Amino acid sequence: MAFSRRFTAAALLAATLPIHAAAVDAEIPVSALTSEVESDWTSVYYGKTPLLLGNDGSAATGGWLAWNLDSASPLTQAHAETPGRRTKLVTTIHGRDDDKKPTGLAVSIGQPDSILRAWELPDFEEIKSARTTVLGDWSSLCSWKSPSGGDYVYLFGKKEAKVFLVRKDDDEDDYEDAEFVEITTFPLPVEASGCAASPSLSKMFVSADDDKDVYVFDLAESTAAPAISKIGEAEDDVTGVAVYVSSTAGTDYLLVAMKDTVAVYSPPFNFLGNLKLVGHEDIEVQGLAVYQGSTSKYPSGVLTYAIEAEDVTGFGISSLDSAIQTLGLKVNTKYDPSVSCNKSSPICSACSDNGYCAKNGKGIECSCFAGWQGKTCNTYTCEDNCSGNGKCVGPNQCKCNDGWGGLHCSFVLVQPVAETEANGGDGDDPAIWISPSDHSQSRIITTTKSEQGAGLGVFDLSGKLLQTIPAGEPNNVDVIYNFQAGSRKIDLAYAACRADNTLCLFEITPNGTLATIPGGSQPTPPKYKVYGSCTYRSPTTHKQYLFVNAKSAQYLQYELTATADGTLVTTLVRSFTAGSGGQVEGCVADEQNGVVFIGEEPHALWRYDAEPEAGDSPAGVAVATVGDGHLRADVEGVTLVYGKTKDDGFVIVSNQGVSAYNVYKRKAPHEFVMAFTITEGKGAEVDAVTNTDGITAVGTGLGDKFPKGLVVVHDDSNQLAGGKGTSAEASFKLVPLDKILGAEVVKKLVLLNQVDSNWDPRA
Repeated sequence: MAFSRRFTAAALLAATLPIHAAAVDAEIPVSALTSEVESDWTSVYYGKTPLLLGNDGSAATGGWLAWNLDSASPLTQAHAETPGRRTKLVTTIHGRDDDKKPTGLAVSIGQPDSILRAWELPDFEEIKSARTTVLGDWSSLCSWKSPSGGDYVYLFGKKEAKVFLVRKDDDEDDYEDAEFVEITTFPLPVEASGCAASPSLSKMFVSADDDKDVYVFDLAESTAAPAISKIGEAEDDVTGVAVYVSSTAGTDYLLVAMKDTVAVYSPPFNFLGNLKLVGHEDIEVQGLAVYQGSTSKYPSGVLTYAIEAEDVTGFGISSLDSAIQTLGLKVNTKYDPSVSCNKSSPICSACSDNGYCAKNGKGIECSCFAGWQGKTCNTYTCEDNCSGNGKCVGPNQCKCNDGWGGLHCSFVLVQPVAETEANGGDGDDPAIWISPSDHSQSRIITTTKSEQGAGLGVFDLSGKLLQTIPAGEPNNVDVIYNFQAGSRKIDLAYAACRADNTLCLFEITPNGTLATIPGGSQPTPPKYKVYGSCTYRSPTTHKQYLFVNAKSAQYLQYELTATADGTLVTTLVRSFTAGSGGQVEGCVADEQNGVVFIGEEPHALWRYDAEPEAGDSPAGVAVATVGDGHLRADVEGVTLVYGKTKDDGFVIVSNQGVSAYNVYKRKAPHEFVMAFTITEGKGAEVDAVTNTDGITAVGTGLGDKFPKGLVVVHDDSNQLAGGKGTSAEASFKLVPLDKILGAEVVKKLVLLNQVDSNWDPRA
């Protein structure tokens, strides 16, 4: 979307763009493909050899790749970088060197380590001095060249955005010594799934994750938060946005991807038509980008995208020739992203080059970059003064005291003592089964929610894999104790299985392994898509219930019973929407107090009445909210450690974006207690936990290994020993509970005394 320069922010709100998908106006074939790779996001580079850049989202390799955009299909790979597992984002910055030859940067951030990295183009040399850790769950990445020639990177995540200036040494034209300078952080109304900058209009367009909405804000060299406006709704969920820069000022075009269709608009708010991608069955595209230069194969440029179809997983390109002719766009193959308007930079020495300068009646007024303060921005500062747990040694740079780390030294550092053997593809939420005969023979049950190895795994307390059992991509798993199945009392493992949207149940045998059981697969309503799950047994009626949720935040509560012969049966007893309508997943029930804690990923940790009598419109209580200074998105796994009374004990929730966990008091109003993160084990025998998801914990003593209880957490990036890369299979880290609640730096809180080390789930 591009806007006429005469439109003000108020006019944008008054003239909301109706992005309605009309009849298809043009079919454009997939012109070329890359080799197979797990794909999400594309960018392009306008070098002597034009390049398509895309992420590598695989578990084993990660990083990003580059292909010769003008080569035959499959495109010729020009380069590959593998800095970390499950990389999702990559963008490019363009410039010219002293000889006016194309140069620039490839910029990427990996999910496991949250390090923003840059590589100089076209030589693909990493600028190691530019490495910057930016903890968060980032979902979109775009660059913008300001009218003054300043290069900026915008990182979008869960209702938050960060802006960085790419500062070059001594204003040289090349990027050899570039560094990222944090400018500001500002809130977003949504989790961003796509972004695209219009350089001629200084506008940024942002799409929302799993949503039809498209947003816009003005781009400016400023530390102030921009005013963000919703400009319209697509007919379907938007999977990518891109801008085609016109040769006529004020007439850039916005491209909006939806599954296999790209809608095209011109200002002011004129729908031009749809482009339907053809040539493969069941095409779905995302991560849109445009190369609008002329090449030997593509005179009018190409549309680039991540593509998935029946026979394709990777990246694709489509010629824009027929699209431009059909839609009547103004062709601009002379567009050069390295060119700016050569306006003077607002950064000046009067503000110590650490802020923007503006003239007022008394001289220069400074607006300082993040981490700087003072009238001339000459004094560095740190957020929360390093939480009182470290020393500020640079702009937002803390040197933490022993035992502290993470975001401005606010996380207690904890070491794992073991990890499960690598198993399956993408893991998520675990559970701990407490053996009735010998606590040291208790088991850890884990999930594999990806197609690869889909099912449940059973491990002993040393992390040895004892069993795998197939299941339909289970996401979360919980344990049910002493369930009356006909004439028998048995334990059960329960999970929501996403492959067929069923409730999956398995019997837990006396030795802790799993077995199928009659009625072990229970249906949910048609078109309902299961996601997360947890269990609850009423302390008053002693009835057993199963909770399951969809991403839409609709919770279903089923009563679980059994026939006389032991066949399991479920009955739907209520349905309600949890939280504020954002995506939910993790939940855990407090069976003594009759409540359930629910994690709404982008927004909050909630508490609800767990009894079905609470009805279909229960009033929830926000225990903690993202942005309150402690809780950060994504809010993922939730677990409960029982105490000696109904008021004692703790709720623990994982903050995926910052690879940390918050501990809250079990008793309302659930005060925040501490946050911790899991580092690598002693001697680096066990790797650190990154991009964590599911979590489970018990305070019960589990033999000599875990006499004060056990915490098990999901680790998204299972790093192999000896720096041999990343395993394609998941692992879960094991941490003694006393190493967390009894850590030296929090011993004065006397937390372990509130835990019931003799808690018996069968009592």
